[in-house]
Parts: sequence; C-alpha cells; structure tokens
Amino acid sequence: MSAAEVFPGGRPAAAAPAPWLQGDLAEWRPSLGATYLGEGRCRFLVWAPFAARVAVQLQQSEPRRAPLQAGERGYHAGVLEGVWPGSLYRYELDGERLRPDPASRSQPHGVHGPSEVVDLEAQWQDDRWPGLPLWRYLIYELHPGTFTLEGTFAALLGELDYLAALGVTALELMPVAQFPGQRNWGYDGVYPYAVQHSYGGPRALQRLVDAAHQRGLAVVLDVVYNHLGPEGNYLADFGPYFTDRYRTPWGSALNFDGPHSDEVRRYFIENALAWVTQFHIDALRLDAVHAILDGSARPFLEELGEAVHAMARRLGRQVQIMPESDLNDPRLARSPDQGGCGLDAVWTDDFHHAFHALVTGERSGYYEDFGSLAQLAAACREGFVYCGQHSAFRQRRYGRSSRDLAAEQHIVFLQNHDQIGNRRLGERLSQLVSFEAQKLAAGVLLLSPFLPLLFMGEEYGETAPFLYFVSHGDAALIDAVRRGRREEFAGFAWQGAAPDPQAEETFRRSTLRRHLRRSGRHAVLLALYTQLIALRKTVPALARPRKETQQVACFEAAAVLTLHRQVDESAVFVLFHFGNRRGDLRLAMPDGEWERCLDSADQSWGGSGSLLPERLASGGEVDVTLQPTSFALWLRAEKGAPPEASG
Repeated sequence: MSAAEVFPGGRPAAAAPAPWLQGDLAEWRPSLGATYLGEGRCRFLVWAPFAARVAVQLQQSEPRRAPLQAGERGYHAGVLEGVWPGSLYRYELDGERLRPDPASRSQPHGVHGPSEVVDLEAQWQDDRWPGLPLWRYLIYELHPGTFTLEGTFAALLGELDYLAALGVTALELMPVAQFPGQRNWGYDGVYPYAVQHSYGGPRALQRLVDAAHQRGLAVVLDVVYNHLGPEGNYLADFGPYFTDRYRTPWGSALNFDGPHSDEVRRYFIENALAWVTQFHIDALRLDAVHAILDGSARPFLEELGEAVHAMARRLGRQVQIMPESDLNDPRLARSPDQGGCGLDAVWTDDFHHAFHALVTGERSGYYEDFGSLAQLAAACREGFVYCGQHSAFRQRRYGRSSRDLAAEQHIVFLQNHDQIGNRRLGERLSQLVSFEAQKLAAGVLLLSPFLPLLFMGEEYGETAPFLYFVSHGDAALIDAVRRGRREEFAGFAWQGAAPDPQAEETFRRSTLRRHLRRSGRHAVLLALYTQLIALRKTVPALARPRKETQQVACFEAAAVLTLHRQVDESAVFVLFHFGNRRGDLRLAMPDGEWERCLDSADQSWGGSGSLLPERLASGGEVDVTLQPTSFALWLRAEKGAPPEASG
C-alpha cells in the first residue's frame, strides 16, 4: 500500500495546503470518506483527532476489522481490498465506539446505522452542459418529499417536462443531506455528504440532475453549513467540529475560526466541491449564512466561494453560490477586492416582506417594519429596503445599501419554504389573498428586474399548506421541537394551534394537489405565469435584469406603482394597482406609442374586464381608468407591428 494511495498527494493529506489554496485543481477529487477505486478496492479517509486509533469495521458475510494509518493533523487513512459498492461499514474509535462515517455518501439504514460504500462514477449524458449565466436563472424551489405523492427523485423525473414547459430555468431542491426518519424539511441533516435514502439516494439524484440538464434546466441545491441536526450527529466524537464560543438558534455553532478550524473548513468545502463534481450541481443555496459565526480575517464563505469558482473554471462550467442572510449585507456578493466574500447572488427577504405586508395587511413579527407602497417601490429600485434605517422589529439600525449590486445579484420571491412553512398554519398566498391579488403577485415578481424564485405550486395557486414536519426518534427531542415551534410564533398574531410537526398527517397535508393546475382559476393562473415567463424571456427590456435602465414611480394615495424598463430600443411600462376600488388616474408615462400586451383584469385572465385602451399615445402623461387589484403591461410600439401578446 503506497503513501499516494493512503493519503492522496503522496504524503499525509493534511500536511499540504488544500489544493484550492494552492490554485491547483487539475487532479483534485473528493477524498474524505470512502472512495471506491474499482476492482474491489476502497480508500478510507477520516479526520478524527480525538482518536489515537481508528479502524474500519466492515459488515460483510464475514465481518472484518481493518486498522487505518494515522497521519498528520488527526487524519486516518487506508486502502482496503475486497470492498465493493454496497459494503456497509462503521469507524471504530480507540477500540470502543462504533460510529458512521462523517463523510458518508449513503446511510441506507438511517442516521444511526452503518455507512455504505457507493461508486459515484456515473455515465453522464450532459458532457456539453455549460451551466447558466447568473442572469438567466428563474428558479423553482421544491421539497422532494412533498412535490409528488411518491416523494422521490424518480417521481420528480416525470415532472421535468412540466417545469420546462412552464419556462423556469432552474430547479432548486431543498436540502437532501441524510436526516432522521423519512420526513423532514432537510435542515436537520447530519450527514452533509449523504443523499437522503428515502428520496432514492445518490445515484437517483445523479439521474435527476442529468435529466434536468437534458431539458435545459439547471439544478440548485440547498446546503446547510451553519449547523447540523441534533439526532444522529456524531461528529463531536471524531474531532472539534463545533465550538462553544458561539451559539446558533439551532444548536452548537460550527468551528470555522478556532483551533483545528482548517480541517472543519476542508470538510465543508470538499462537500461543496463534491456536489459540483460528482453530482454536476449548478448552484448552491447556502442556508442562513448569518448563523455562520466566523471572526477570521479570511472568512470561510470567501474561501468557499474561491474554491467553488476555481473548480467551475477548471470544469468549463458556470457554477453559482447563492447565500441566504437576514442581515441585508451586500458584502456577501461583492468581490474580495471590494471587501466582500465573492459570492454570486443573495436571497432578498425585503422584497417579500414589503409585498406581503402591503397585500395582506399583516403587521406582526417582522412585518411590523413594512406595509407601505413606498417600501415596495424601494425594493423594486434597489433590492434591500432597510439600508441602515432603524427597524422597530429589531430595535436597532439594520442593513446596508445594495445600490452597487447588480439586479441579477438579488433573488426575490413572494413565497418560499420559510415564508409559508414558518407560519403557524402553513398558509400559502392563495389562502390569504384574492385571486386578483395572486395575479398581481405574479406580475410584481416576474416583471421585476431581479432573479425570481417560485415556490412549488405557486404558479397555479396550490391550496395545500406547507407545514413544518419532522420524524425524530427521540421523545425528548420531539417535545423540544413542539415547544420551540410554539415559542417561534409568539411574536405573530396568528390564530389557531400549530399542527404537530411529528405527526405523519402534518407531512401528508403538505403534499401538492397537482391535479388542481388542470382546471378552473388554477389553470388560468398557471397560464398567466407561463405567459409572463415567456415575455420575460423574449422581450429584451425584460430579459436582462438591470437596475440602471429602469425607473420606478410610486403614487401612494392612488395605490399605484409604475415600472419603466428599457434596453436599447426595447421598452416596457408596467402599471400595478393595489387599490381595492376602481380608480381614475393621471400618471406619468414615457413619450411614445404604447401597445397593451397584458392586463390581468381582462376576462381572459378571469377578471371583470379591462378598462385600459389597447393603444396609448403618451406625451409624458396619460389618463387611465384602473380595475382594482390589477396590473397591466405595455410594450413600446413599433410602427405597423402588432403587440407581442394579447389578453
């Protein structure tokens, strides 16, 4: 057994800087965990500085125990013969404790069971897939367990054609890392490298990504690098993965800046690179990075971004990193030479909060800070609403201007898993507002200059709630989750008892009723989303997200917001009316001839009928009569040319 086989690189793996620090990715392969080498040979590499001796316990027809060779910085490694894909194993620490592999690729018997050796060398059909440039992302977020009745990656394959026909360009999967039991949102994962077995496991995920790419769909994966779940979390038995210097809302903080943090960073950076290389993932959505507590001069997030982007260049692909943060901090998406982390686009909650508070009238919890049309206008202009102003909800100044970020660096949404599932009863927008307001929401989102994200079922007004659900095995933990949910809702004025997160019925109620999309107002709403997405792709003024070529005007008294976007000769003018009564208004409109392309009040969209002219000649101002809760889109007319769409 050569040193090169045991410790990739020909020396103890931890003795040399990580390859992404060296800028040398030519021969890089994921090395932590069990790597199948072919012909019944498997290399094992684990970081376990808390153990003087580590052995592999193989569960075969004749159980085997094989000691690993200790290297520098607490790594233990070895290459074993007679180990095939499907072999089950655990690590034995100091001859006493048996634990699953922290970098396990598969946990077929759950979080407490043995790990499984997996051959991840797939026969891909997407060799020419380059990924998508950031500006082309139109994201569809879904939960793999509730999108279909089967709750599997295999069942998702049958829905890819539907998503492609809808017009979205990227499929975002909520976290798939192995979690306890059969049902979970995914944020209780405890094996970041292992693909949830009840969804189909790693090979099924590879097939889904491959099939998505063949339909022109990118795949975004939600990953959790701010904490691990409480059940089945054995990392602390191996080494100082966690720190007691900080605390997150979900438990122990990860050690990204203390002693031994280089190896913790390696563990998570290799995880990100494994998703990109072994699963061909196109973008990573980083969960709640405000809970990644790191005081180092070179933050973990910056190092992660550098490594992923370097790997993307090596592969000749475009790979994006999309952090979620509630800090309104533009530094996440600024380049390192501007003092930023060099990530690509940020989730922008203010856009959601401004719209939601305006149309629902909710003012409790974080909605206390929102409710005016002027705030929605600010969100449309810049992205962040709170850019250093005092927040009544937070009781302090909050945020920083995002004026310097490009429009494509903001991911906006009016529904997502958090904003629905973290309500007491998990109500979607379809349960809170009228059909006309749902259409208005579609227009605000898809005609904005930012990257839009839809949450599964939003496009046809799904009525099933999306509730919080778990399937823990520890009674004390189950009680703690129930108490925690009750406490989380204390700041909101929501009525009714929250469904039991542990009950299987809570999970079942969250499964989509996809048959709804074929009839009635659901089918009308789906057609509207499809039309808006098509216009967004084909009209140049809508296709390329830009802040600098748009003008936003707010008429608070009339409850009207207008948006003028222009790219070269292509121009659009959008009028959003939030009032609940018909109104006459004189408003500013750019000079020229304008063709009405779409009016949500038209009878073809289930409205009471448009009151707007099909053609407008503006000398700077126009008089219009507006139906309540509606929006209309005009295109600058070309001489002799008909409008691009009707209705």
